[in-house]
Amino acid sequence: MKRILVIRGGAIGDFILTLPALKALREANPDAEIDVLGYKHIAELVNNRFYADCVRSIEYGPLSRFFAKDSELSSDLKSYFASFDLVISYLFDPDQIFENNLRRCGVGRFVSGPAKIDGAEHAARQLAQPLEQLGLTLDELPAKLYPSVADRKVALEFLRHCSQPMIALHPGSGSEGKNWPLGNWISLGNTLLTSPDFGGSILVVGGEADETKTQQLKAIWNDPRVRFAENLTLPHLAAVLEHGTFVGHDSGISHLAAAVGCNCMLLFGPTDPDVWAPQGENVRISRAPNGDLRDLRVETVIREL
Repeated sequence: MKRILVIRGGAIGDFILTLPALKALREANPDAEIDVLGYKHIAELVNNRFYADCVRSIEYGPLSRFFAKDSELSSDLKSYFASFDLVISYLFDPDQIFENNLRRCGVGRFVSGPAKIDGAEHAARQLAQPLEQLGLTLDELPAKLYPSVADRKVALEFLRHCSQPMIALHPGSGSEGKNWPLGNWISLGNTLLTSPDFGGSILVVGGEADETKTQQLKAIWNDPRVRFAENLTLPHLAAVLEHGTFVGHDSGISHLAAAVGCNCMLLFGPTDPDVWAPQGENVRISRAPNGDLRDLRVETVIREL
């Protein structure tokens, strides 16, 4: 195969959980051009970084016609899709409308991946199901990211103001029910900053959904040893996290940290780590009693950290 297209939407964690399958696909087709169609700011993690030769945004207006039956399709997209020998799609397409429209473009080989994950086995294994249809197997479960030289240059410039060791804290996630109470994060950070055994720095990681928490922590931790990772692209953040220890929840940023080999301590509550936790020897899980993170004691986290 000369050209392969992988269509993968979803959030950061969903995308990274697909990387083991993409790695197997790349290793089986080292000379193929692999494109990824997804959310651009997330798919950039793989753009010219081992997995993909090109990424394209799924948020492209004319693409919406491909989800309508018997619609008039964009000529440039018809040519684009027809140029691939294989298309693997993880889009939710229960009536096969999207698939049929791609076949109208001349796509010959089309393989569907699971759009939803159940509790049967780890998510990365479920997302590797298309490999079976291609005669491939998943040999490695941990996801891996490969920051570029340029990514690492940006990271080193950012880290110039961070003393080592650095502990990155991400107090958010996509759901409040998966979050450790903010007061516990404050207690954890205060313990680190006052401990004679820790002379390093704290990096607080936050996205748009974490803005309220981030502002509260900025007001509390007016300390030169505390930095806030803001306005970093995901590839640059990944390169920064290569240099520290990470504490977080069941979140996409936790998957990002684990995938660059960062030592991770992840706090899990209602979700099942056997399905959703990043894999790898660098990942340690602290499971909340009865799945309620309000019952996970600060002392327990500090001791394990």
